[in-house]
Amino acid sequence: MVTVAIIDDHESVRLGLQAACTGAGHSVAMSVSSVAEFLATAQESPAGSPPIDIVVLDLSLGDGTDVPTNVTRVHETGAAVLIHSIADRMSLVRQALAAGAAGVIPKSSPTDVVISSIEQVASGGVLNNLEWASAIEADSEFASVQLGRRERDVLHLYASGLPMKQVATQLGVAPSTVKQHLDRIRKKYVEVGRPAPTKVDLLRRAVEDGILPELNPGGTDAG
Repeated sequence: MVTVAIIDDHESVRLGLQAACTGAGHSVAMSVSSVAEFLATAQESPAGSPPIDIVVLDLSLGDGTDVPTNVTRVHETGAAVLIHSIADRMSLVRQALAAGAAGVIPKSSPTDVVISSIEQVASGGVLNNLEWASAIEADSEFASVQLGRRERDVLHLYASGLPMKQVATQLGVAPSTVKQHLDRIRKKYVEVGRPAPTKVDLLRRAVEDGILPELNPGGTDAG
């Protein structure tokens, strides 16, 4: 069972998502209209309450808050972030992805696709679909990190799932050398506003930059 929070400024959307999640056997911890309300409610939660696995967040809320700040504030609570939006403004989609959102699912998607996406992201998977690909392709600056050949080799192996020691073995170098490469790779992504602090984040960057193939073009895949 996944513990979900819903943030959307349209009550009808919140009610529909809540019913769909509950019907799929998941728990909806809260359903609110703003990130501020989400954070306040989370702080008031009684001790021992199950942590929220994923927040389904509307891309553009009606309270004047900006997309990167909303994604960052939610992400800092430890929950994964899935954008649920009409996704008609690709600049905002790019901002959400760069801030750490795990993916974008259109509000026009069938209910079973939305639930599947929630489950995938909550389990630590990467959502790679048409909306994500379109946002990347529409902005050449989004994929502007320049990695050397060895850095690309390290990222390819590590983001594919190999632990650091196995990457070192495959490349014939010391684990400390692999770590140095990963540190440089992460620094380069930070410099262009696309931080990748976790292994899942590095997987996303590798897909975005063509170092790894798309996980499932037009659909979803946990990798």
